[in-house]
Amino acid sequence: MKKRYDVTEPFVNFVCIQLKRETEILFFLAIVVMIRTRKAGSVTMINYLTSSFVYTKVANSILWFYQDIRMGLVYAVLFVLVGLVLPEPTYSGPDKVTYFRTAAGLEDELTRDKRVTWLVAFYTAWNPTCVTMAPIFARLSADYDLDNLKFGKIDVGRYPDAAKAHRVNDSSMSKQLPTIILFREGKEACRVPSFDSTGKLRKFFCTEDNIKAAFDLNNLYKECKANPLKHRKKPAAKPDALAEDVDSNHEKIE
Repeated sequence: MKKRYDVTEPFVNFVCIQLKRETEILFFLAIVVMIRTRKAGSVTMINYLTSSFVYTKVANSILWFYQDIRMGLVYAVLFVLVGLVLPEPTYSGPDKVTYFRTAAGLEDELTRDKRVTWLVAFYTAWNPTCVTMAPIFARLSADYDLDNLKFGKIDVGRYPDAAKAHRVNDSSMSKQLPTIILFREGKEACRVPSFDSTGKLRKFFCTEDNIKAAFDLNNLYKECKANPLKHRKKPAAKPDALAEDVDSNHEKIE
């Protein structure tokens, strides 16, 4: 007896292969999202969702290319356009961060008044960890800023001379971004991430609590506040009070 040929069999096999491929890509996507967010020190739901949306779009592009290269190109173009027209919202809260536009400007400010302590972040605009750190650094600047305790940032992607001068690796594979350095009396006092005695880079997650602990910001703030640059001047006497003093002096003389 001859076996009957099922015309739907090739279609079913094709669908099964496609579903298997999609499952593999989505499973790989979930692993990538978890690894990337953990490396960046991101543990909040917003950070997970942000990474998930980006990598989901990448996975969808791959799936569309598998299905139809024309649809894949259309999706990729739309992906880029949406990213340009509707970028990820940036921090818009209070901050007292000084943005240095040149490496020379940073050096001049560090040496202009050595009584001022500077906490400077070396970052790039394209690094996910730097993006995550930005609102944290801004909030710290708003909370701890004093006349002799200042916060600054410099984009080493645009000004690589600053990265070279302060031994910060600004390559796309760098694990030093962002690097935060504390300058006291115009010289580097400490930094994160730092190197151990064997030259190996210590891991550092840029959370608010970690930055406070690494630079002992609470005690540093108290120390700087106890030694301000300018002492408060006594309030000037009011004109009426001066006139009364002059009249009383005249009466005494008479």
